[in-house]
Amino acid sequence: MESMLCLLSPSPTKLPPFKKLTSFSASKTTFSSLSFASMIFSPQPKPSTKIRSSSKPTKTPSPKTPTTSTSAQESSTPVSLPLKKVLVPIGFGTEEMEAVIIVDVLRRAGAEVIVASVEPQLEVEAAGGTRLVADTSISKCANEVFDLVALPGGMPGSARLRDCEVLRKITIKQAEGKRLYGAICAAPAITLLPWGLLRRKQMTGHPAFMDKLPTFWAVASKIQVSGELTTSRGPGTSFEFALSLVDQLFGESVAKEIGQLLLMQADDDTQRKEEYNKVEWFFDHNPRVLLPIANGSEEIEIVAIVDILRRAKVDVVVASIENSVQILASQGIKIVADMLIGDAADSVYDLIILPMPLVHSN
Repeated sequence: MESMLCLLSPSPTKLPPFKKLTSFSASKTTFSSLSFASMIFSPQPKPSTKIRSSSKPTKTPSPKTPTTSTSAQESSTPVSLPLKKVLVPIGFGTEEMEAVIIVDVLRRAGAEVIVASVEPQLEVEAAGGTRLVADTSISKCANEVFDLVALPGGMPGSARLRDCEVLRKITIKQAEGKRLYGAICAAPAITLLPWGLLRRKQMTGHPAFMDKLPTFWAVASKIQVSGELTTSRGPGTSFEFALSLVDQLFGESVAKEIGQLLLMQADDDTQRKEEYNKVEWFFDHNPRVLLPIANGSEEIEIVAIVDILRRAKVDVVVASIENSVQILASQGIKIVADMLIGDAADSVYDLIILPMPLVHSN
């Protein structure tokens, strides 16, 4: 009898099957998921809810529009979260490795990083002689709200930051608002301490400036996080410092991913170096090295190579293969070369180093 009733009852109207959503990996090109949702979850005609009368009520429900459509449409619509906004100020004598690594790593993590000059001009000569071009002047950042203010060190760069009244007000407002701020190398002692931003905070800094920090609160560690304040020691700890800031802004998983991308955690069995056809080098003069750069070159590689070799008293020539001495590196940092490659061609070099990638843009 029940089978007869089922035959008499209207069969549910079949809805068109949902189209399977294809996940898209994040890229610079964005797609409107609302357009996808409108195609997938277009309104369906409401089926009739009338049921023919019978001597015995049936258990067959009237067809309904799936209740998951609304939630599915909402979940397919991405939530546009505001970008994390970061200020990195630079001045004459700023440590270039620290500044560039902080900017590069944070931009890779997805932060909107603004490089601001505390000098009258945007082009700044860093501590090791590398010339960087800021995105804007610090005065134009006075009324901005930042998720993080990160101060690179170096001398006299840290003192130049300290003497900038606009930067002082920005950083004090940052601390009072319980938002993140950090400093590395000489900046904790030379910049933050006179501003009164180390009170009741544990901090670290470059060994040469540790005696200027409050003894009770100073810690000899690579990275020290104390509330909203993060401090670090110097160029060699810049990656760890930057990744700590990424962790605090975006979470541990993002910091780990960026660290792997930068090959910071090599396998334990990976040799530090492996040399084939070993050759002994002897010089009766100061070694001369050529480093060609181009638009899209990796800024961390450029700055680290130049900075370290110049510390070793090597004569390094940075030459642009573009039509201009200024190039735009892979993460948006503007670097000014010493000369064009044509002007460097007549000299003799003991070593030529090519950063990655070296591709002529023209």
